[in-house]
Amino acid sequence: MTQHIENQDKDAPLRDDIRLLGRILGNTVREQNGESAFEIVEMIRQMSVRYHRDDDEPAKQKLEKTLGLLEPSDAVDVIRAFSMFSHLANIAEDLHHIRRTRSHERAGDKPRRGNMANELMRAADAGISAEKLRAFFADAHVVPVLTAHPTEVRRRSTMRHELSIAALLARRGQSDLTPAERNDIEAHIRRAVLAVWQTGMLRDSRLNVLDEVVNGLTYYDYAFFEQLPKIYRAIEDRLDDMPDGGDGKPISSFLQIGSWIGGDRDGNPYVTADVLNNTVRLHGTKALGFYFYELHRLGGELSLSSYLVSVSPEMQELADMSPDTSAHRACEPYRRAVSGIYARLAATAKELGLGEPPRRPVGDAPTYANPDEMARDLAIVHDSLVETGLADLADGRLRDLRRAVDCFGWHLTSLDLRQNSDVHERVITELFQAVGEESDYSKLDEKQRIDLLVAELGSSRSLLRSGWTYSEDTQSELDIFQAAKNAKDVLGQRAVTTSIISNTRSVSNMLELAVLLKQVNLINPDGDSSLHIVPLFETITDLRNCIEIMEQILSIPEYRRLVDSRGGTQEVMLGYSDSNKDGGFVTSGWELYKAQTGLVDLFENKGVKLRLFHGRGGTVGRGGGPSYDAILAQPSGAVQGQLRMTEQGEIIS
Repeated sequence: MTQHIENQDKDAPLRDDIRLLGRILGNTVREQNGESAFEIVEMIRQMSVRYHRDDDEPAKQKLEKTLGLLEPSDAVDVIRAFSMFSHLANIAEDLHHIRRTRSHERAGDKPRRGNMANELMRAADAGISAEKLRAFFADAHVVPVLTAHPTEVRRRSTMRHELSIAALLARRGQSDLTPAERNDIEAHIRRAVLAVWQTGMLRDSRLNVLDEVVNGLTYYDYAFFEQLPKIYRAIEDRLDDMPDGGDGKPISSFLQIGSWIGGDRDGNPYVTADVLNNTVRLHGTKALGFYFYELHRLGGELSLSSYLVSVSPEMQELADMSPDTSAHRACEPYRRAVSGIYARLAATAKELGLGEPPRRPVGDAPTYANPDEMARDLAIVHDSLVETGLADLADGRLRDLRRAVDCFGWHLTSLDLRQNSDVHERVITELFQAVGEESDYSKLDEKQRIDLLVAELGSSRSLLRSGWTYSEDTQSELDIFQAAKNAKDVLGQRAVTTSIISNTRSVSNMLELAVLLKQVNLINPDGDSSLHIVPLFETITDLRNCIEIMEQILSIPEYRRLVDSRGGTQEVMLGYSDSNKDGGFVTSGWELYKAQTGLVDLFENKGVKLRLFHGRGGTVGRGGGPSYDAILAQPSGAVQGQLRMTEQGEIIS
């Protein structure tokens, strides 16, 4: 009986939130736009409800007549009101989803389907040990890749107001509020709704690429910086709770974030070398800005006195190296150590051109050569706390900061490059012409192209001629690759990890990119590649040919050396959106399935690790849908802990 009542009433808080937001919005429309505007909106709402709930034909006719007679100014008010109500209702629904999840957890229910805790529980029930799970995570590689949303017209100002409303609505749901506190929260909600109503919801101008980059970075503040360490913490805690939980060491950072924003040049001439340079600079500035904030907070937490606690010798040495000479902190070794880490990070940011710290460091300090050095200093602080009986302090902000540094480094996110194979072909043709190659590359057949490109991969010569004037398109491509090389040198190898070939139709398309990378030393003379060369098979024809193409190229020793230099892993991207447009939903799904099963068998025979990159669109018609179900739907052997998939901008927003 109690369960029945619970099920009946479970959506009551959602209805209450929506009624509140609807009432506040209605009052706002009345106060700001007049009684007549409110009455029009309310009448349209009532007629819509009657028609859709009761199939009321007169209500439908009245609704159609009213909409047809609207003055343009009234139509704008109606559109704005219902658009804003939809956003407010979405906020309430998101909050209710969180509320229901917490309710299930409080009741001690089993973790829900699709939850990481549920999957770990299923693994344990299947007899998989914690040791095996740790080994799995050590070899896993999962990367959601953010793409731009160039048609996004909502402003960040509007989204910030909506986030404020969401936070206020969550506070309003607390059970211990006094009437005065509840009234105060509702007053704040009214002010936020008013601000949104009087804020232009649409941009007047189109976003440029760097605007898209900045928009993408907001999700780090709202989600990734906080949630990624939480995900790892939850997994590690579950593993530690298993009977054979193991040594309690951190698992590998198998889950990271990738991005196309600022690196995807396919059909976008505005992604230039300058844009790429600015993109990676913004990435690095965002990452270090987060570390500065966390270090400042961490220093405040670790106000431990040397009169009360002991420290490890390594920790004492770290504190003594700090430029913090304040007498007030002379007996606070942990705080001095953290101040020293902050000062070194500030020096690093200055050297790399990644902005100023929000607070001045306590003094001068040497730079960090790479994130690993900072991670080692944080590990010294952590280990000292654990060794001296202060493990609880090590398990809070410090633990999450260490994980963040491991995930985000200086680079924040791994940027993918992408360009159409036709562009690569034109660039290669021009480079061969510039060095006096007798044959016109564009007129060679496929075998001749392969022979020439393979020979070039094994050659010590450069195709770049000093002082030569290349076409604008060719110079742009060369500049992009050089910018990628510079980004990796400055921010670390993970700054740019992948170069994708759109419209891959042949083996030569992949070899063309390899030869281009060789010109800027992204492939060195020993045949080591610092980028994954990733073919993108998009059309139905390309999907049907992909197995043959991959079999041929993996049989070429010069290319196989490149694969071996990337840990024996070859990534292949499959396009869902274009194959849907090309062959329809059913044909696309079938050809994608056949391509994956064929690639799995081929790579197993070749002794190469396959990593599939799923280029899924946002809508079902473009290959979208729930990610959890999409992963489970993959053919046997197609995942194996290796997975990348696009997260479309229109879905993220």
